[in-house]
Amino acid sequence: MRTHTAHWPQGARPGWQRGVPAISEPGVNGGFTRVYAGFIEKHGTASWSQLTFAAPLHTSLGTLTCMKSYYPSLLVTTALLPQLASATAFPAATTPVVYNAAVAPNLAEVPVSGKVLTDEGAPLPGATVFIKGTFIGTSTDQQGNFRVSTDFANGPVTLVFSYVGFDTREIQLQAPEQALNVGLTPSATLLNETIVSASRIEENILRAPVTIDKLSTRQIERITTPEILSGLGQLKGIDVSSASMLFTSVSTRGFNTAKSERVVQLVDYMDTQLPSLNLSPGNLVGIPELDMESIEIIHGAASALYGANALSGVILFNSKDPFVYEGLSVRLRGGERNLLDGQVRYAKKLTEKLAFKLNASAFRADDWLAQNYEATQSSDNPAGSTLGYNAVNRYGEGGYTFNPFQQLPGGTNSELYNKTAYLPGFTEQQLTANDNRTSSYRLQGAVSYLLRNDLKLTVEAKHAEGTATYQNLSRFRVKGLGSNQYRVELKSSKGFVRAYTTQDFSGKSYEFNQLGTLLQQSPVTEGGSFSFQELFYATYNNAYTQARRAGQLPDAALATAQAAANATRLQPSDPRFNTLREQIIENRVPGVGAQQYFKSYLHDVSAQRLFTLGEAGTNLIVGGAYRQYRLGSKGLLFSDFDGKRIVNYEYGAYAQLTQTLFEERLKLALAGRVDNFKNFDAAFSPRVSAVYSVGKNKQHNFRASYAQAFRSPSQLEQFLYSDIRNAVLLGNVGNGFQGYNVALFDSPQTLGAGLANPALLQTYQYDAASLGLEQVKTVEIGYKGALIGSLYADVSYFRNRYDGFIGTQLFVGNTDGSRPTAQQLSAGYSTAYSDQSKPTRVLYTYVNSTREVKTQGVTAGLTYYFHKAFNLTGNYSLNVIDKSDLPAGFQTSFNTPKHKYNVGANGQTGNLSYSINYRWVQGHLQEMPFAVGNIRDYSTTDAYLGYLVSKWGTTFQAGISNAFDTNNTQVYGGPQVGRLGYLGLRFDLQ
Repeated sequence: MRTHTAHWPQGARPGWQRGVPAISEPGVNGGFTRVYAGFIEKHGTASWSQLTFAAPLHTSLGTLTCMKSYYPSLLVTTALLPQLASATAFPAATTPVVYNAAVAPNLAEVPVSGKVLTDEGAPLPGATVFIKGTFIGTSTDQQGNFRVSTDFANGPVTLVFSYVGFDTREIQLQAPEQALNVGLTPSATLLNETIVSASRIEENILRAPVTIDKLSTRQIERITTPEILSGLGQLKGIDVSSASMLFTSVSTRGFNTAKSERVVQLVDYMDTQLPSLNLSPGNLVGIPELDMESIEIIHGAASALYGANALSGVILFNSKDPFVYEGLSVRLRGGERNLLDGQVRYAKKLTEKLAFKLNASAFRADDWLAQNYEATQSSDNPAGSTLGYNAVNRYGEGGYTFNPFQQLPGGTNSELYNKTAYLPGFTEQQLTANDNRTSSYRLQGAVSYLLRNDLKLTVEAKHAEGTATYQNLSRFRVKGLGSNQYRVELKSSKGFVRAYTTQDFSGKSYEFNQLGTLLQQSPVTEGGSFSFQELFYATYNNAYTQARRAGQLPDAALATAQAAANATRLQPSDPRFNTLREQIIENRVPGVGAQQYFKSYLHDVSAQRLFTLGEAGTNLIVGGAYRQYRLGSKGLLFSDFDGKRIVNYEYGAYAQLTQTLFEERLKLALAGRVDNFKNFDAAFSPRVSAVYSVGKNKQHNFRASYAQAFRSPSQLEQFLYSDIRNAVLLGNVGNGFQGYNVALFDSPQTLGAGLANPALLQTYQYDAASLGLEQVKTVEIGYKGALIGSLYADVSYFRNRYDGFIGTQLFVGNTDGSRPTAQQLSAGYSTAYSDQSKPTRVLYTYVNSTREVKTQGVTAGLTYYFHKAFNLTGNYSLNVIDKSDLPAGFQTSFNTPKHKYNVGANGQTGNLSYSINYRWVQGHLQEMPFAVGNIRDYSTTDAYLGYLVSKWGTTFQAGISNAFDTNNTQVYGGPQVGRLGYLGLRFDLQ
């Protein structure tokens, strides 16, 4: 131990005293290294000018050089340090000042600051600056300035500077600097983004083994659709379907259903799905755009690293780290359809190791309503029929087939036998009582703590809820639908351990068709037993009989009957309509109320570790995950009639080995994952890939891969029980179902012949085996790189072969799975098996195809970088499905256009930024449980304009989606998505 007496310079910081004895522990290299490092910081008005120690010390030239570089005027005596006598940088002091080592502040963390510029000297706002190998970092402000604190006590520090479109640059510092100007050079490929999602380790996007897209913060800001996922349709190979303004589903490579069950959607690697519905409701419960750092989209099979359901891809939202993106950001927008949108993000480093962030957002607008009044099926009465018809977006039409087995009051007119009459039904505008408001509210907070510079602990909580319209089994008005999500994560530069839980809640959601049906079944008079529905059919029958007796021809008599029956309907203008509507919406009892109820939980724990094997470019990652579902609906959505939660689980483990060869031009990867389930057999998902880079700057990259992936049936597909009157929707995880093909019920004559002939009846038998896993084998080849000059291309071809493809099947059977008897078949025919009191019903369930489903496709994207001020983009997608081997009536829900393309331009000149994109989608067949029909060709034009006023830190914005209000119906039975323009501003204060 050594004791030194310190004499302080005039103007020293208050509290420092002269002549205080100081004791300091010698370090490894003679050890006052931390003392010397502490000397770097300048405190108060004191400025050290000279340094002398009263006893010989062993130190390093590097330590004193560090001090000298920070204070060029500093004089250090060399009399007691002979080894530094010749160091001209340290002239001898004439007026020694003795420095007290013990009471000096600990300044191991010292600041480095400067500017990040282009090679032309222009500032680069939003560039990231990281200390290599740590989580310490920051981003530049509007003038390109940065400031980051780091530790020089253990030697030199390497800073990593990056910005989209520029080469990443690393600079090693021996000592802190206060005016470090760092110039970044435009990348030779302009595609220098780093991604993590493709291989679950950092890699250049050019060398990813699969097709992948990435959107930066700047690109996200220029998306003008009200829901961020809708804007992803501008990318190649991505299909979006909007069932309402805030409810969008996304798919890659086909099968675009409302649930997107073949695409995994993640925020910071947490699944955003609602556990009850097994769907990600767009970004309704995701993160606000202000907190999005980037979006990565993997196309195609990804189960080898992401497990169940990553059959067609992964969408990963990366949020902003509060250590890197500090400050206050506010975004306000207002526009058409009474649009009001506000977002606030605030992040702060409380210390160098502790940071937090808060996000809040509120959105409201008038939603588009679905107004498709075509007949639902070709077998129904045509639109405009005097018998009425079942329209796609009218609800509660019912449908009654006049027959001799069930006589109406006064007797059924025999001329009406085998004719089906429909009630008028109600529109969405009537059922919502003109309340078509859509909204979203999100509140999120996270705290991060650096246990070490390369080890971060994060605790996060999120709450989100919203109102929108969802379409799948039917059309649902979801009011107050939402989720709570909680996460704790320990993350290092080599791996992570993560645990999170999601709780969803249904709010006061209701289903349109059920609401409409219950309104029709309400008593005509309060307390009465005769319903509007019964009155309608009886009036129709009687009016037709009277018209015929009066001499009218059949067609005229049908029109007379319809007019008379329509006069008896429950009118939306009647005050009793609103009274009954509110009563039904507030009631959860099946058959009495239409309110939906669910409240389920998802618990997930996962871990991953990266190992670097030797010095030959070999990496190994291993990981695993466990997930549990706890489903609850009180028998209103699932088959949990006893009130006990349904518990389901799955777990898996994965590994990936990567190797680079030939000066890192060839990259090979082998990955595999094994998953097991409570209700299904284990599944193995391998992937093997190769990427070869050619060219001076490795600007040409060719890739090839083979992978297998799988989808486990969703919780709804396993445990669903929903009676929507026209059919009963059932999960299929038990022993399967037995019944009869719907062709048996085309007419009373067909049914009668079957009932009279057991051999003929047997030909109509249908058996649905219990569900199993759906699997795909996929081959992909592709190219990504610079063709010539500034022309860049990303092209891929894929071919998929699906086994056990999960689709849906409609048939008549008993709800307990047994095959109906002849008596049951006869008794239910008159009501089209819609009588909720009888066991024999029209059943709609999920089944695996016994035949192979094949798809293939091509995606091609081109970008030409003329200049920072003007870039052209374009892409084309081809998707084809081969259904030649599938059985009649099997719905694949491919729901994907054969041809689709985008053309756009974007750029920035000075403080002005802009983008414009035109998208065209070919018409195609859409198959959903709610409705089946053809979508017409549609197109949209979206545009954005922003102007930055730097001194105010404010960007004024204008945006518009579907600028020309063209046909834009993306979902059969969904709304026409019209024009939506807005004006707004964004304020950033760092």
